[in-house]
Amino acid sequence: MSATAPADAPLLVARQGAVTTLTLNRPAALNSFTAAMHALLLPALQAAADDDTVRAVVITGAGRGFCAGQDLADPAMAGGGDVGAVVERFYKPLAERVRTMPVPVIAAVNGVAAGAGANFALCCDLVLAARSASFIQAFSKIGLVPDCGGTWLLPRLVGRARAIGLAMTGDKLPAAEADRIGLIWKCVDDEQLQAEAQALAGRLAALSSKALAETRLAIDAALPLDFASALAREADVQGRLGRSGDFAEGVAAFLAKRPAVFKDR
Repeated sequence: MSATAPADAPLLVARQGAVTTLTLNRPAALNSFTAAMHALLLPALQAAADDDTVRAVVITGAGRGFCAGQDLADPAMAGGGDVGAVVERFYKPLAERVRTMPVPVIAAVNGVAAGAGANFALCCDLVLAARSASFIQAFSKIGLVPDCGGTWLLPRLVGRARAIGLAMTGDKLPAAEADRIGLIWKCVDDEQLQAEAQALAGRLAALSSKALAETRLAIDAALPLDFASALAREADVQGRLGRSGDFAEGVAAFLAKRPAVFKDR
């Protein structure tokens, strides 16, 4: 795996094949967000989005945490700061970028994911969490509401009752329980996390990036629709994908009983 950032940078960027891995790298502070980290993270995601050779992204944390949310000691939050401005400047574009990536994004949650760190992980398409990891909606403990997409994501992932319970109590949710209630994709043994994340990224990278991105968009768009409208939207998306090179390649590979080589993005 090739790295493209200094070892002490707040974000490490590595590339292996078609998979880019972004590692939040402030382990002494449980990888909490700072303006300096944001200054690297959003451009790194944008670079992956702009690079046609990248077909999957993995996001993880260094050390014993994934991300403890906003670092309240960061100069961006000095004196309490303008929290709304911080959200508008950093978390809104970050969440929007992750949710609209042209390739699948996997969060490999290796430890505590709290506050914006938890919701940043949940913005990803698939969340794998180490068994020792946990998720904490810590906002109520400092007089705030969930951000980084949390108010939208939580009720859609686990329902209103659990969303309000998690948000109001700020209780720690172990990874196994997060798996059980459907908050995340999968809980795995700690020592298997990174290997499973890379293997999953490799599997997804071999599929049609365009179809996977459209799958995310179609599922999100269907949530407020009635059944007939969702069916109509499916037909529209299938019509567009059916005219793509990847569909032709997929059918040809199926008929020839060979692996497909997808190229659309």
